[in-house]
Amino acid sequence: MWLIEFLTTPSALQAVTIIAAICATGLALAKVKFRGVSLGSTFIFFAGIAAGAIGLNVDPLMLKYAESFGLVLFIYTLGMQVGPGFVSSFLTGGTTLNLLSTSVILLGTLIAVVALCCGLLPIDALMGVLCGATTNTPALGAAQQTLSDLGQPASAAALSCAVTYPIGTVLGILFIVIMQKWLKNHDKSVPVTPKDEAFIASFHVCNPAVCGKTLAELSILHDAKCVVTRIWRKGKAFIPDAKTTFEDGDRVLIITRQQHVTALTIFFGKQDDTDWNTHNIDWNSLDKDLVSQRIIVTRPNLNGRRLSSLHFRERFGVTVSRVRRSGMNFVATSDVVLRMGDRLTVVGTKENIERVEKEVGNVVKNLDDPNLVAIFVGIVLGLILGSVPIELGLSYPVRLGLAGGSVVMGLIMGAYGPRFHMVSYTTTSANLMLRALGLSTYLACLGLDAGGDFLSTVMQPAAFLWMGLAVVIAFVPMIIVAIVSVVRYHKSAESTIGMICGAMANPIALSYANDLLRSDKASVAYVTVYPLGIFLRVIIAQIIVMCWFA
Repeated sequence: MWLIEFLTTPSALQAVTIIAAICATGLALAKVKFRGVSLGSTFIFFAGIAAGAIGLNVDPLMLKYAESFGLVLFIYTLGMQVGPGFVSSFLTGGTTLNLLSTSVILLGTLIAVVALCCGLLPIDALMGVLCGATTNTPALGAAQQTLSDLGQPASAAALSCAVTYPIGTVLGILFIVIMQKWLKNHDKSVPVTPKDEAFIASFHVCNPAVCGKTLAELSILHDAKCVVTRIWRKGKAFIPDAKTTFEDGDRVLIITRQQHVTALTIFFGKQDDTDWNTHNIDWNSLDKDLVSQRIIVTRPNLNGRRLSSLHFRERFGVTVSRVRRSGMNFVATSDVVLRMGDRLTVVGTKENIERVEKEVGNVVKNLDDPNLVAIFVGIVLGLILGSVPIELGLSYPVRLGLAGGSVVMGLIMGAYGPRFHMVSYTTTSANLMLRALGLSTYLACLGLDAGGDFLSTVMQPAAFLWMGLAVVIAFVPMIIVAIVSVVRYHKSAESTIGMICGAMANPIALSYANDLLRSDKASVAYVTVYPLGIFLRVIIAQIIVMCWFA
């Protein structure tokens, strides 16, 4: 029959057809939930295994290409998405979360190394168990690549990963089910405002040292990175400029950071009791002449420009008070580097704001076009970075590899691309589409590659040893570090769960946690630790292999 011949004869068309069919089948199964829980994209991996088990195979070079490109696309676009908030997350508890995440990784690695030294498993099977137990397919790719470069067999790595990957996924969810109540009962965390988050406060000028001074002469406002948005004087509001002189009795509205409020209160004389940080304030009702409006940066020529270079206050008589980016409001200081998609809060008269709007763009549909140049340039740079040899005194140089180089370059491009006038903005839906496409392709190829020998392998006694070792590698570090996180470092239960999911690279467990906790703290913690966790696991996988054969 022609269809059987088409599916069994290796060709480019046959490879694309089989991989696409595996992805479609896995994604359809992903919609099935048991008690509200679904294994999500993991079903693509299982569908690939099933396809390989019934005898479907594609050209090895085609399979390797699709697998590598899918992995690079997934990990790079993920880095681009989290890059803008990655640096600031380190400044507000991110360092501690990453240290805890690193502890999870090192404890699991230590258990695996002990098992290796005791001769429980050969190196290739052990690396698959380690990667499967921690649901970390990029590390598996790095381990397989290193084994191949050293001329060592790597087939058992994919098989042992295929057997233990479901266990790692389920253990992440089981950890949440078992520990979430205990974590909440011992949660003594104190809410923390992100260090860079904009804070709004108003002050009464009653300090004689301030009266008579111009805005330009008050250095504390520059040192504290504040923006004076309005001054009320004798019942009338106006927008100050550098030459505006403060008078006794003025009421000043300032955008700053919460840690500077005490110093500003002492400086001006008194802070009033108005809470400006609630979400139900009608800013346009405060003054009949001034309005507050959010404008989106959609002109590519503004990408990478400093806010101070646009001179909006001098040219248009308006104040840019805040910049919203990656879900956070930042103080619109003069050194802020604008990027496509930034939402600027502009205060001024309606006519002047319309002039600013024409210059900034504010055309939302312009953001719908994906900026493919930044994606492909970043992928090229990431692959080059991943191939750079790093000498660590071993017999073979360490390389970041496909996954490590791509995630590092994705973070760099996401966080600092606009500084080099690279438009790195991509809509959330476009980024999710690229990530899902890359991950689906990678998992389909990975499963198809392992499926040929899966059934014969899983019934062997060695497979039960793989599964038992995977439980120890995954579960023991999660329990220990979670307890330390809440009891010793007073992290919230939500942040701890998100940190554990990020350390284990387990988005399925994170999705379950989000549905259960109804909070975004878990997602924030996940994003904070995920890049470093991926990076460390990729590097550690290579180091273990090279040290073993050194």
